[in-house]
Amino acid sequence: MGDRRRRVTWQRVATGLGLMAALIAVLRWQPPALSGQQQNPLSQPFVGVTTDGAVEAGLFSIRSTGVSTGPVRAAAEQFLGSLTAEQREATTFAADDIEWRDWNNVHRAARKGVSFKEMSETQRQRAFAMMAAGLSARGLEKSRNVMRLNGHLAELMNNFEEYGEFLYWITVMGEPSATAPWGWQLDGHHLVINYFVLGDQVVMTPTFMGSEPVSAETGQYAGTSVMQDEQQRGLALAMSLTPEQRAIAVIRADKPGNNALSQAFRDNLVLDYAGLPASRLDDSQRTLLLDLIGEYVGNMAEGHARVRMDEVRRHLDRTRFAWIGDIGPEAVFYYRIHGPVILIEFDHQSPIALGRRGDPPSRRHVHSVVRTPNGNDYGKDLLRQHYEAHRNDSTHGHRH
Repeated sequence: MGDRRRRVTWQRVATGLGLMAALIAVLRWQPPALSGQQQNPLSQPFVGVTTDGAVEAGLFSIRSTGVSTGPVRAAAEQFLGSLTAEQREATTFAADDIEWRDWNNVHRAARKGVSFKEMSETQRQRAFAMMAAGLSARGLEKSRNVMRLNGHLAELMNNFEEYGEFLYWITVMGEPSATAPWGWQLDGHHLVINYFVLGDQVVMTPTFMGSEPVSAETGQYAGTSVMQDEQQRGLALAMSLTPEQRAIAVIRADKPGNNALSQAFRDNLVLDYAGLPASRLDDSQRTLLLDLIGEYVGNMAEGHARVRMDEVRRHLDRTRFAWIGDIGPEAVFYYRIHGPVILIEFDHQSPIALGRRGDPPSRRHVHSVVRTPNGNDYGKDLLRQHYEAHRNDSTHGHRH
């Protein structure tokens, strides 16, 4: 691929034009080939998701939540202790390493760390134990089901090199600590979890969950499904809206393509608020909205999910619900929940593996993304405050 072709391809990604071409560009993207203004997005300083390019200050603070992170710290130590010296070298990074931002939900992306496929059974059990300590039972089951459906896709495609239940990689940033920042990341097809820890605070974004297909009817994974609650809760909220509310919430009535905006390499996304403010919902609709947000936030362990939901509630009146597509029992759609401290996207996608590329979106392929706007994805704002409070600490490299 020549320089001109690379420039054209990256411009299409950067402007969001041609979503299928953009996906191909991400798959084939090689940062060293970019020049001039077409920069590798990881070379851009981290800002975070904002409405206008400027972070709203004062939304996050280092504080005690009263919810212990001891269990996930102990589980991470057990996992790291099970690795060989070579595996540990490949898996561990600094607490502020750029590796946090180098995730990708597509199946052909290069990964770092150690994969479940190459782990021994003991290592695999300890990796799952680390996930279980940080996630709720529901969050762990969703994660496992995404992995299982990736195994089902391998069966359907007869392609066990690019798809599989255990083609997911773990990295650990920093050393598990009761006081210093650290965390872990799971990276793979349709499943990415970033889990940052500082003291007893946790930030579990960006988190990506999805699948193609969303259910298995045959094979060893028959009966497995994902993303149905997220789909139905979103639809229930949309169907509860009055005609006047729908007129504000629906930002586009048709859905010819993919709409998710905050996926891989969109850490500095500028996205203005759109849709219906929660302040214009009645009490029952606000309950539906909070239950929908809780479906995503509840993937965290219960105590930290409760802390996160309290954060969301404090800014609920400034949070908006936006919709693209039809509203009906069989509708194909996109929705967005966007406020100062949370961004959630749910998107019915066009086929990639199962069907003709470029066909309209369907319920068979789903993407979802959860982010913390205004600079706290990956716990970056907490990390910044921690470093400012420890200016004489020379052990970090500020690799944002």
